[in-house]
Amino acid sequence: MNYFLLITTRTNKFNADDIKGHYDHLEQLKKEGALEKYGPFSDGTGGAYLIKAASLEEATKIGDLDPLIQNGSSTLTIKEWLLR
Repeated sequence: MNYFLLITTRTNKFNADDIKGHYDHLEQLKKEGALEKYGPFSDGTGGAYLIKAASLEEATKIGDLDPLIQNGSSTLTIKEWLLR
């Protein structure tokens, strides 16, 4: 398994109603053993979460299921992180 950092950045279409679904998504990832860490940025522009996935393609599928992304509240940037 590899580590991927999923960075969410709020758009001008951000809807606070999408936050509950976002946290539900993270809780599901936690139950599946894929989620390592997560949290919002202190400046309120978005947040990030660290997951384990087999590939960039799998990480992208996971990120695309996030309601923040599906509903256009945030954009998503994914980076494979070579943790030491």
